[in-house]
Amino acid sequence: MVQFREPLEAASRLALSYLDQLDRLPVAPTAGLDELRSRLEKPLNNAGILPEQVITELAADVEGGIMASAGGRFFGWVMGGSLPAALAADWLTSAWDQNAASYAAGPAAAIVEEVAGAWLKEIFGLPASASFALVTGCQMAHATCLAAARHAVLFKRGWDVEQRGLFSASPIRLLTSSERHGSFERAVRLLGLGLQQITYLPTDEHGRLREDALEQALRADPESSAIVLLQAGDVNIGAYDAFEALIPIAKRYGAWVHVDGAFGLWAAASPLFRHLVKGVEAADSWATDGHKWLNVPYDCGYAFVADSDAQRASMSYRAPYLTHAANARDQMDWTPEWSRRARGFSTYAALRQLGRSGVAELVERCCRHAHSLVTRIGSLRGAEMLWEPVINQGLVSFGDDQRTDEVIAAIVATGEAFFGGTTWRGRRAMRVSVCNWQTSEQDVDRAVKAVEAVLAA
Repeated sequence: MVQFREPLEAASRLALSYLDQLDRLPVAPTAGLDELRSRLEKPLNNAGILPEQVITELAADVEGGIMASAGGRFFGWVMGGSLPAALAADWLTSAWDQNAASYAAGPAAAIVEEVAGAWLKEIFGLPASASFALVTGCQMAHATCLAAARHAVLFKRGWDVEQRGLFSASPIRLLTSSERHGSFERAVRLLGLGLQQITYLPTDEHGRLREDALEQALRADPESSAIVLLQAGDVNIGAYDAFEALIPIAKRYGAWVHVDGAFGLWAAASPLFRHLVKGVEAADSWATDGHKWLNVPYDCGYAFVADSDAQRASMSYRAPYLTHAANARDQMDWTPEWSRRARGFSTYAALRQLGRSGVAELVERCCRHAHSLVTRIGSLRGAEMLWEPVINQGLVSFGDDQRTDEVIAAIVATGEAFFGGTTWRGRRAMRVSVCNWQTSEQDVDRAVKAVEAVLAA
């Protein structure tokens, strides 16, 4: 339709111009808070404006306020970019504007999601019979998996939590390591499980939950329902719990085992790193992100549950006005949302672009670049490597806490690279994370030179 042509063509030109400049743009935003507010806080217009004008002015007004995390020189948090096929599929997703709640509302969206879920289980080595959900990110993947866990452990005790709620239900113990990610705690709060029910267990020198600590905690109260959270790649050093040893311990006490694999579960795709997740398939549920290592656009996460009945019982709903497919998968039976984006298209496109070997190569390449960054920066005068990457995460310090934060800020200010800070074992550190398909050896060289120049100043 002619009404769409000009604004979409304007958006396409602006998007391609931005992507073409990524290699030259400062990675960190250059426009400050007051500047962005002064541009964007316009009085709401009374009359309408041409859509192409709105798009052109929007792009101009946000200039300098966009984090160049889509490019290869962004090493903060654990954030990927967008693969070409995934980004293009995301554009089509918006144009198609499907409500991916059910097969009836968007047949192609339902089937694409069904296929993508099967492919992902194959890549991760998870049971083919496991159910799954495509959600907004690992945060909601945790919530989805833990809702299924809550149903299952209370159902064993004859309690229907969906009907009766948590009031008067027997408590559920939550056991995890001191290195857990905060998204787990947020899911616990959201589901009403209670932060006070969490027991934080010690880790060994490699950041892994200790087997004796888990055994002792479960033995201390063997009659209570329990959910155990294990880590596939912690956020600071990429540590992996010993699934082959820990999961059987938890199972002996009847505990549900959930795995936080926000980025680390992708190690299963690589022959070089698959050993890190050995035994993970024996867990009860798994959560990971698509907008991290698969490099699909925000927002996209994946939840997998071995007990499909538990997931369906915790999520599904029936009403007279809804149309349910007899032979197809209705997504709302497995996800927390009804109105939801058809994010399966981007996942499907990314997996087809990369193929099985491409996913493995992407993981291995990022790990190689992370190791190069950490070891090379750590060898510079005034720097110290605190953790050599096992996978794609490493830590570097630049002296005391204040000096480390000052150096990180100075590196970011150069515009050449972006790193974030963290506190690990009582010390401030620069966290190095490589998760972007575009990161190259040249990007690594630029980042190292930027750090070297800051340290020499």
